[in-house]
Amino acid sequence: MAAGYVIAQVEVTDPETYETYRAQVPATVAKFGGEFLARGGKCEGLEGAAPLGRTVILKFPSYDQALAWYNSDDYAGPKDIRKGASRGNLLVVEGVD
Repeated sequence: MAAGYVIAQVEVTDPETYETYRAQVPATVAKFGGEFLARGGKCEGLEGAAPLGRTVILKFPSYDQALAWYNSDDYAGPKDIRKGASRGNLLVVEGVD
């Protein structure tokens, strides 16, 4: 079964509130078997539109598990905090076997 990846490009608009989000998310990711592969490290755009300020990549055991995490009650509260403290793009991608 191929892994599922959640990729986020985020511009933080309220850093103090966003820190609350960051503190809550790891437990929700772990509960769904996920792990952080990148979490706001150095990023440089090579082609296309410039990346937003922060890039995060999460890996889950499957595409369905990634979606289950995103749509879960566990992540609902932190997701609302993130949406109020940032703007950006999130997508889920199925990996290769």
